[in-house]
Amino acid sequence: MPKGSALRKPANDTSSDAFAALLDESLGGSTSFEGQVVKGTIVRIANDFVTIDVGLKSEGRVALREFSNGGTGAPEVKEGDIVDIFVDRMENKEGEAVLSRDKARREEAWTVLEKAFTDQERVMGTIFGRVKGGFTVDLSGAVAFLPGSQVDVRPVRDVGPLMGAAQQFAILKMDRRRGNIVVSRRAVMEETRAEDRTRLMGALSEGQVLDGVVKNITDYGAFVDLGGVDGLLHVTDIAWKRINHPSEALTIGQQVKVQVIRFNSETQRISLGMKQLMSDPWDGAGAKYPVGLKLKGRVTNITDYGAFVELEPGVEGLVHVSEMSWTKKNVHPGKIVSTSQEVEVMVLDVDMSKRRISLGLKQCMANPWESFAEQYPSGTELEGEVRNITEFGLFVGLPGDIDGMVHLSDLSWEKAGDEAIRDFKKGDNVKVKVLDVDMEKERISLGIKQLEKDPFETVGDGIKKGEVVTVIVAGIQDNGIDVTVQEGIPGFIRKSELSRDRSEQRPDRYAIGDKLDAKITNIDKASRRVVLSVKARELDEEKKAMADFGSSDSGASLGDILGAALRRKQGDGDET
Repeated sequence: MPKGSALRKPANDTSSDAFAALLDESLGGSTSFEGQVVKGTIVRIANDFVTIDVGLKSEGRVALREFSNGGTGAPEVKEGDIVDIFVDRMENKEGEAVLSRDKARREEAWTVLEKAFTDQERVMGTIFGRVKGGFTVDLSGAVAFLPGSQVDVRPVRDVGPLMGAAQQFAILKMDRRRGNIVVSRRAVMEETRAEDRTRLMGALSEGQVLDGVVKNITDYGAFVDLGGVDGLLHVTDIAWKRINHPSEALTIGQQVKVQVIRFNSETQRISLGMKQLMSDPWDGAGAKYPVGLKLKGRVTNITDYGAFVELEPGVEGLVHVSEMSWTKKNVHPGKIVSTSQEVEVMVLDVDMSKRRISLGLKQCMANPWESFAEQYPSGTELEGEVRNITEFGLFVGLPGDIDGMVHLSDLSWEKAGDEAIRDFKKGDNVKVKVLDVDMEKERISLGIKQLEKDPFETVGDGIKKGEVVTVIVAGIQDNGIDVTVQEGIPGFIRKSELSRDRSEQRPDRYAIGDKLDAKITNIDKASRRVVLSVKARELDEEKKAMADFGSSDSGASLGDILGAALRRKQGDGDET
């Protein structure tokens, strides 16, 4: 309908002229109400509609819901009330004025909101609906958008308590032409928190007890909101007992009571504690857990170096890996015990200053070394399996699931080193003799050669020092040759003793298996070796020849003496 159509009248209608004059006076000289907010009187409320007289030739109707707050709640209007109303059109096809309470409120609100936005002032509003990505807010008639990220300083799981409650918002941006307004509740809260933070930091002191809310949980602790400022509650300060992760004891949003442990006003770092508000279970632990006490506990944690056992909530002891088993050495603790397993332990040591209790697991079991010593004293002969071969000997399995060691030197009377150990392989069953049991060091010394009599013990019965014997070359060394005397007795001839002639003092003149005569110069029982000399034998033979066939005083040489002896022998043969 063209503007001003409500003013059409016949040319000769004087009454219409009078009405037009009155209407013009009411409008203050304007020819149209359209697009303006005017005062109207509620004349009737029926069938969810409100009939309003705004001084036009016809009344208009407005839906009753437009008089509710943000489209929700019960309208609080009655007949006779004067309200602001927006004239959308002065007359529709039914001849009624088209009115809007929402647009009137919106126009009023926009003017106020634009001023607040310019002055950076907070505005009051009510969250009344959900939309994609956020919520709708009624700002006294104008509808604004509240993004989900701007609801609170931290994620809000339940927005229900915030719906319908009047609260402050900050306007982030607005465009009247497009009708867009974006607000933030978070910005208001951050400003408030900053004020609270300044006030709290000024009154904060170590030892102070505060109420807080768990804001965030990490691997190393939890951040607690103290009302404008956050403090760190380290995992070790949550409880006296062991907590592997803060989530075992805390949840986000949980109300907690904490104590300020440390406070740095310059960095504004606050360290909090919860266990400090509880009684310390370590008080009196020294008397409660005397050394030697056996008790049961629960395995709470396993490491490479041992296992922690909880004796009571907040009191743990360490079973070092060396105290876990009598027989299982160099085994990870996780292969002996498992987490949450109940075990019996013995108190080995208590250090109250360091809040440490040393525990033993194996001490609650029979000591196999003691049992072995009682049942198999030194000299006992046993049979066992070769479990391992090392560069220094054999490890042999023994009764009681323990091992004994046969040192290289106890493998053979005749052979030594690699030569002796080559006769054995892993898995062989061997006979051994118990030589010694050291319970303190948990060592059992075994011998194989001791199963037989030491051939060197009878060496004095068969050979004597100064005797010339026939030996067999057993090895060639740079400094001499190894030989075997009777029945496998080892001997050695030094390089300088291989001949009286220096040019013949070469070990490489001999080969293994060669036989030669040598004089025994020493029998060394400590090193179990006979020392011999070819040179000494040759010198003895020379002396004997000199004595039998000539004198050294006559000036004759050894060749002359030997030649004369040979001729004499031949002469004796001719006479026969």
